[in-house]
Amino acid sequence: MPSPARFAGRPVDTVVFDLDGTLIDSAADLGRAINRLLAEEGRRALAMTEVRRFIGDGARVLVRRAVEATGAAAPADALDPLTARFIALYEADATAATTVYPGVVETLRRLRTAGLRVGVCTNKPQTATGSVLRALGLAEYIDAAAGGDRFAVRKPDAGHLLGTLELLGADPARAVMVGDNEHDCAVARAAGTGSVLVSYGYARTPLQEIDTDARIDRLDALLGLLGLDGESSAGSSVDKAATRP
Repeated sequence: MPSPARFAGRPVDTVVFDLDGTLIDSAADLGRAINRLLAEEGRRALAMTEVRRFIGDGARVLVRRAVEATGAAAPADALDPLTARFIALYEADATAATTVYPGVVETLRRLRTAGLRVGVCTNKPQTATGSVLRALGLAEYIDAAAGGDRFAVRKPDAGHLLGTLELLGADPARAVMVGDNEHDCAVARAAGTGSVLVSYGYARTPLQEIDTDARIDRLDALLGLLGLDGESSAGSSVDKAATRP
C-alpha cells in the first residue's frame, strides 16, 4: 500500500524520534540523579540551566560535563564507575518529574493509524529508554527503540540511525528523523533521511544555525509537514522559512 505521507517531495513511511527534549522533558529527573551523584562526591549541585546544556550526548558525557563543571575533572579510571552510579540513581526513579511534551501522544497515535513505522533513536541508555517509554505510556506507539548503547556507535554517527532504521525494516530515503538538537539533524544528514528540528528541548547550538529541513514549535505540527494534519495539529506552528521545498 502506498504511504499516505510525504516530506520534501518524497514519500515517507517511517519517522524516527529523539527522546529527551523531543518526546519528553526529562531534565528534572536527570538533574536530580546527577546532583545526587555530585553530592556523594562532595561537589556542588548543578543549576537546571546547566543540566539542560549537558543533556544529549549520553550518560557518560553528562557525568563528565557535570564533574568538570563542579571542580577538578574525574580521573579517566573513575568516569566509568561514576557513570554506572549515575545510571543507577536515575533508573531508580526515572519518571518522577518527567513529562510528555504537548502533542506527542496525538502525533504518535496518528502516525501509527496512518500505517507509518515509528522508532526512537536516543543517546539515553537502552534499559532506561525502554523503562521510560513504558512508564509514560509511549511504548505502545513505538515499533523499535535504539538507545545509546544499543550499537557500537551513537548519534551523531550515522550508524546509530541506520541501525535503528534496520531494526524497523525501513529505507533511509523514505524516513524522517525528528529531534531537538544539532546531533539529531547531523545524524539525519549523514544517514540520508529527512530532518525536522523541534524548537523546544535542549539544543546547545542556536536553532537558526542548525542545518535542517524544517523547524516546528510543537510535535503535532509534524503531521502538517507529512500531509497528515487534521484536528490534532490545530494550534501548532511550522517555521515556514526553515521548510525547504
